[in-house]
This record gives sequence, C-alpha cells and structure tokens, in this order.
Amino acid sequence: MMCDARLFGPQIAELSADMAVMVAPVTQGERIEEIASGLLDLLPKRFALAGLSMGGIVAMELLRRAPDRISRIALMDTNPLAETPVIAANREPQIVKVRSGRLLEVMRDEMKPNYLAPGPYRAEVMDLVMDMAETLGPDVFIRQSRALQRRRDQQAVLRKCRTPALVLCGEHDQLCPVKRHSFMAELIPYAELVVVPDAGHLPTLENPAETTEAIRKWMRQPLVLQ
Repeated sequence: MMCDARLFGPQIAELSADMAVMVAPVTQGERIEEIASGLLDLLPKRFALAGLSMGGIVAMELLRRAPDRISRIALMDTNPLAETPVIAANREPQIVKVRSGRLLEVMRDEMKPNYLAPGPYRAEVMDLVMDMAETLGPDVFIRQSRALQRRRDQQAVLRKCRTPALVLCGEHDQLCPVKRHSFMAELIPYAELVVVPDAGHLPTLENPAETTEAIRKWMRQPLVLQ
C-alpha cells in the first residue's frame, strides 16, 4: 500500500541483468477485483508473479482469476484473509484525516509500531516509504483503503495453487507476522517458507540481499507439472 516501483528497487537492479522485470501498479480501482482485472490486460501471456503486502493480496486475486497464466508465485509479507471488521472500521478515521490533508501524519502513525525491524537503515527506509506515499497522494490512499476493506478471503485459491510458490516474510513483521506466513505455506502445495532476518514488513528494502537471493532460488525451481 502506498508504494511504487522503488519498493523493489534493489531486486529490479539485480534481477534485470538476467530477466525481464515488470512492476505493475496496484493504484487503480476501489476493489481488489477491479485492480486485478485492469492488470490482466497489461501483463504478458504467462509470467512469474511476486507481490508484497497489498501487492500480495492483488497477486492472490490474479491467481484466482488467471491461474493458467501464472508460472510461479511469490507472496511476501501479506495476508490471505478478508479484512476484519475492526481493521475495516479503523480505516475510516484515517480516510477522514487524509481527506483533510494529513496523509503523511497518517502514514507515520500507521507505520511506527508495525512495519520496520530495528537496524541502522530504518530511518532511511522510512524516508523512502514517506516519499513514495507523498508521490502517490491522498486519492490513491483512499482507493487502496477501500479495496483492502472489501477484499475477499483467498484461502481456497491458495489450496488450489499448483505452481512453485515462495512465501516470504521479515522475521520482525508485526503487521503480517511469521505465524501467518507459516499458515499460508501450509495451505499451498509445493510452497517454500523463507523468513528473512533483520527485516520487518518491507524485506525488499530492509534486507535486499537475502530477499533477492530467495527470489532467485524461487525463479530457478523447476515448474511443477500441472
């Protein structure tokens, strides 16, 4: 949520030497289904798919809609469950504040307890996240909040997945904790669980080397026969 391609900057830099890399926006539409539907018109006929947090939620919807087009899937620091009524309700005062011009205040309050691991680059990563949020602006925040409030449970989709799957999270992620990812990895046949040390909710930026290596290993896995 509220991130652009810079979220995957280190991975794009490394992986684009060997393979075509495309970053798809999750900024258009007030429903996850709407976002996924728009992306299917833009994406290649067949592709490996990686999504982090809200991107992972959109990735699961793409898997539900077009499983034959996805050769492998990586779900990172994400959640297959529908939004709880409490969290859905908590988004309403955030939306009110954002409408009144307090986007960065909302982002800072939201991120303090939940997002990043302690470490020397924490402030630097936080600054980048704030910059991405400011670039995308309040309208995107409101659309994405609405989409998350209305999202569906995707457990049944994960159980049907028959492609190589990476389930990855930062060991300090409090927003989507390790326990949730262990549960996801058990749902998906052929899934491998990777817990990235020295990282919270954004391991792509907090521990890019280990995250990129896990993605490379996943890309090298042989395709599972359908």
